[in-house]
Amino acid sequence: MVEHRATTIVPNDFPQLRLLAWNRDASRPIDRQEAFELYDRNWRHVDADRLTPQEAALIDDLAKEFGHGYRMFV
Repeated sequence: MVEHRATTIVPNDFPQLRLLAWNRDASRPIDRQEAFELYDRNWRHVDADRLTPQEAALIDDLAKEFGHGYRMFV
């Protein structure tokens, strides 16, 4: 079975990513690589205790895809 991944992500759909995208239109879709880079560069600003299950799954998926095995959070 082929897993479907959205090619773009809307920051407004993910509370912590929305906060990281404060300086841009958070309703504008961004590509997966850009989302990963936002999380990676700004992880110190993410409140991991407030991640929704969907956002935690997104971050895990992005880390697997772009992080070369590196996980931002446990």
